[in-house]
Formats: sequence, structure tokens, C-alpha cells
Amino acid sequence: MREFIAEITTTIPDGTPRSEVESRRAAEAVRAKELTTSGNLVRLWRPVGELRSIGLWRAEDEAGLHTHVLGTLPLSPWMKFDVTAVQPHPNDPGRL
Repeated sequence: MREFIAEITTTIPDGTPRSEVESRRAAEAVRAKELTTSGNLVRLWRPVGELRSIGLWRAEDEAGLHTHVLGTLPLSPWMKFDVTAVQPHPNDPGRL
């Protein structure tokens, strides 16, 4: 599997009922756990004071990441994804 950094910005459309937002957020938490168990979601961060996420994800390729992973998130219709494929750096302390 390849690794990707995905920056995710979620914008809830104006007029969306609060109940729908809460329902999707609850479903999002469940899906994130499933993707963690499957090895697709490795780490997830939120920059301090911001409403966006940065995650380390794994998938066979970028198309699969969008189709089979990120696209399955319940909030994905409201999300913008900026994806960068990454590979270990020779000086990565995690490799030493």
C-alpha cells in the first residue's frame, strides 16, 4: 500500500439541518474506526484553532484512496481533499 497525506476541509452547506450534521458526524466517527481497523487511516490531526484535518492514509493508489476510502466518509460530499503521495525519507527517524 502507498501512503498519502490528505488535508481535509469540511464546509457545511448553509441551511443544512443540525440533525443531519450531527447524524453525519456520528457516522463519520464510526467510519473512521472502520478505516483504522482496515489499515487505511493511520493518523489524524487537527491544526490548533482550525476546522480542518490532516491525515496519514494508506491505499493501493490515489484513485483508490479517493474512491474506496475518502469517498466513503459520510461527510465527503462537504469535504475538499488536498492529497499528496508520500514515501519515507532516508533520514526518517521512524526508520532508524
